[in-house]
Amino acid sequence: MTTGDHHPGPLALVGGGEWGDGCTFDADLLAASGGTEVVVVPTAAAYEHPDRAVATARAWFERLGATVTGLMALSRLDAEDPAVAAVARGARFVYLGGGSPLHLRSVLKQSLLWQAIEEAWRDGAVLAGSSAGAMVLGDPMVDPRGGAFTIGLGLLERVAVLPHASSWSPERFRRTISLTEEGVALLALDERTAAIRAPDGTWTEAGVGRAEVHVGGVEATLADLTR
Repeated sequence: MTTGDHHPGPLALVGGGEWGDGCTFDADLLAASGGTEVVVVPTAAAYEHPDRAVATARAWFERLGATVTGLMALSRLDAEDPAVAAVARGARFVYLGGGSPLHLRSVLKQSLLWQAIEEAWRDGAVLAGSSAGAMVLGDPMVDPRGGAFTIGLGLLERVAVLPHASSWSPERFRRTISLTEEGVALLALDERTAAIRAPDGTWTEAGVGRAEVHVGGVEATLADLTR
């Protein structure tokens, strides 16, 4: 089956605080998936009790009538396991949780697992990422160590995601905006807030906070997140 015959599925970028009250968009994403299973990838939380992340997701999605499969790809070796990649490739809803974006990127970049996730999405599966899980999907990626930029996975080109936006100081936020390359859209997301790309490429905001876009230092709109 070729991916060219299909539209990508919905893509949700979440600003953190995932799998809890206020994340009303998860019910819509689940419905859009056409299934009742969510494959949760807790790679970013590899050093922060990834099992707890999966348990939190399981409790949340059970309230929505879905089951959760924890795909415990915690290392590069795991991400190159064909059996692990096959789980993601067959999923209708893949959710990348929060934690360390740098670890998540190093595990996934150019791996069998990332290839499988991207192929599943391009064949119509729902893909969601929260906090670190959202950050890595763009390129460039905000570097959490200082607010400058580094390389992301590039599913969204020339889009950088800044989660937990309301917790950033105005000075740090302005610095990150000032460091953004010309033509790159900086998407700042509050916790429990999502920017959701529909299969037709249009973007909407959902959840309890704000999704704010800046291009070239100027406030823009979600419509400026092309692709």
